[in-house]
Amino acid sequence: MEENKEKKSGSFLNIPEFWMKQRKAWRITVYRTSMERLAYKMILPYLSLFIILLGATKTQYGYITSAGLIVGGIMGPFVGQSIDRFGPKKVYLIGIYILIGGYLALSAAKVWQVAAVGLFLHSIGGGISGQCCGNICGNCLENCDRAKGMLICESLAAGILGMVGPMISGWVLVSLMHVEGAPTDPNQIRPLFIICVVIAVISLFMVIFHMNFANGGLSHRKKNNILKDGIDILKANKNCRKWIIIGAIGGMPMSLVTPYLSLFAKEAKGADVAILSLMTSAIALTSVLCGYLFGIISDKIGRKPVLFVTIGLYLAGLAILITTNNPKMLVLVGVLRGFQEIGATLSASISQEIITDKLRGRFMGICRLSTAFVSAVLAAFSGIIWDNIGPQWVFLIYMICELFIRVPMLISMPETLHYHVTDADFRGIE
Repeated sequence: MEENKEKKSGSFLNIPEFWMKQRKAWRITVYRTSMERLAYKMILPYLSLFIILLGATKTQYGYITSAGLIVGGIMGPFVGQSIDRFGPKKVYLIGIYILIGGYLALSAAKVWQVAAVGLFLHSIGGGISGQCCGNICGNCLENCDRAKGMLICESLAAGILGMVGPMISGWVLVSLMHVEGAPTDPNQIRPLFIICVVIAVISLFMVIFHMNFANGGLSHRKKNNILKDGIDILKANKNCRKWIIIGAIGGMPMSLVTPYLSLFAKEAKGADVAILSLMTSAIALTSVLCGYLFGIISDKIGRKPVLFVTIGLYLAGLAILITTNNPKMLVLVGVLRGFQEIGATLSASISQEIITDKLRGRFMGICRLSTAFVSAVLAAFSGIIWDNIGPQWVFLIYMICELFIRVPMLISMPETLHYHVTDADFRGIE
């Protein structure tokens, strides 16, 4: 009887019961993340184009992205320590405030330098709120439910709204701004950022008034040396050391793929507004249709086999992007691109399962620091690579690192579905 109940709990059709048995803080985080995904997917096909249309070069755009990643990475350990001491809610709110500031700067930008500030703030605010979101998932979800729970957020919540977002932005551009083909004037894109401000403010009030997250009274802990804590965590556990590299390569798409995907599709493959919107909607559609199913499988057979499948499908999509001459094939690229987001969520669940609860914030901060610095270096050179070597190389570099570094290291990691760490594994770290 108990076995049947467990099977029913894992059923795709039993999502409402799964949803209601989880803590309210996690459910509010899903709502907030979904709203932010709606806003981000609205502007994603046009963000790089907006800054280029304001006068920035590809190289300058790479430097802008790099600056946000560097500062966000440096802040990561401090943010992690603050989460471990005071709980995630206060830090969460700070991240959302900064995110709103980024959208406001983008909506008001008349020159690319102001837009650069907006993109910088968007990167910082998104990183802080995302770090808090990950901490809440880690603390609220059990191992046996973590992949399902995180992929409910990724697929059924953020995924559906992420699919709607590009449809809204495409409708605004075509019906209200009367854009034909691709946008040629930054003022055609500007209203999208104003809509994003409204969405972000609503999500802010949701967290302020509805999130109550008790984090075990951690504020009594002393403020330790962040660098020493980080080194001690890495010394204590070889899997944490491996994950620093695995996570850094897994984060490379944020600097080498995502910022240039729409730009490459437009300039190299002739995509118009319809294709760009369909690509972004297709990414979300993959999450909606496959995300939660992949989470169920991951919670049954393990994280690693499912993660390898998502990596293979995503790399196949990038290969099609580089080689196709048919703009309509870019929609398939969007479909396969969605598996990267599913894989990123599965990867995040692994990172939560190789560390203890009391060190989770600091470890996530260390991971963010290393990932950000690797991504920042690549972002700084990505524009140079685009202009001087060839745009396809911003994608090829990531593919090479994935196949020859990250995948072999993932093979050497333990399967974390039933992997348990204790305070004894990190003895002496408070």
